[in-house]
Amino acid sequence: MGLWDHITSQFVEIIEWLEDDHSVIAWRFPVRGQEIKNGAQLVVREGQVACFINGGQLADVFTPGTYTLNTQNLPVLASLKGWKYGFDSPFKAEVYFLHSTQFTDLKWGTQNPVMLRDPEFGPIRLRAFGVFSIRVVEPKKFLRQIVGTDSIFQVDEVVGQLKRSIVAKFSQALGGAGIPVLELAASYDRLATVVLPSIEAEFSEMGLDVPTFIIENISLPASVEKVLDTRSEMAVLGNMQQYTAYQAANAIPDAASSPNSMAGAGVGLAAGMAMGQRMAEAISSSPDTARPSPSQSATPSAVLTDESGHAAMVERFKKLDALKAAGVLSDEEYTAKRAEILAEL
Repeated sequence: MGLWDHITSQFVEIIEWLEDDHSVIAWRFPVRGQEIKNGAQLVVREGQVACFINGGQLADVFTPGTYTLNTQNLPVLASLKGWKYGFDSPFKAEVYFLHSTQFTDLKWGTQNPVMLRDPEFGPIRLRAFGVFSIRVVEPKKFLRQIVGTDSIFQVDEVVGQLKRSIVAKFSQALGGAGIPVLELAASYDRLATVVLPSIEAEFSEMGLDVPTFIIENISLPASVEKVLDTRSEMAVLGNMQQYTAYQAANAIPDAASSPNSMAGAGVGLAAGMAMGQRMAEAISSSPDTARPSPSQSATPSAVLTDESGHAAMVERFKKLDALKAAGVLSDEEYTAKRAEILAEL
């Protein structure tokens, strides 16, 4: 090896990207004076591509592998330089490395509710959110359209635009799908299938692919969800009048066992209301209020009989409870007797 060969060998460079920060999509290799020595080694690892740019013009793209840079593996750059017979001197160029792996778990969501008309509830507002992933599939297009001259381009710099695009396409698809609100939970995959082609078409203009697009949740406003919960409770309870009567009947023995409590006072109040109602019915049913009929004169006694019947029923409940507490009645017998008394109401 001659002296000159020894000197030039000291300038042979290794061009590679060892950065493991997965938030960076594109990175420009720092070349002093943009001069790359002839015979430099280019190392492109799995999940990377390398792009050579000369004078602002994209020249060559290298996939994973190790390359010795010369006119044989830089045909486009050699053509731009006008080198027909090879070159020995350093050449000027910029080298960009790009991640070609997926950038996963990117969040998207509607900042403002999506307005649509539901066939059952009418005009309604919905919010939605989910995740998606992207991958650089056309390095030349991505460098031209997105990166430009940035020395470090991170995924956050483009995600905002991608999210807005996703929300716009999703809102359009949701409004035109005509899926009832109560069936949306079973239609996430269907909606994603409808939205994905339009998202892919727009991302493709930037040199990107969308390997994954997931709708995690579509939700109603909190006030509407509360109304739906109430509606569900009513549907479970069924006939509200029967349910209310059953609850009131079950509460009579407990209230009667505590005469000094508010519940006991409520029982007395209910009895008084019943008496008043009976008396009002008797008075209103009379053809001549000035001359009371025999049925009218019998009304107070009927009320007393009704009141005494109520007292007798309460007393029966007390005795029934006492027999159960003393162990005379089993749980089954107690339940059966209680049901018989309640049936008489």
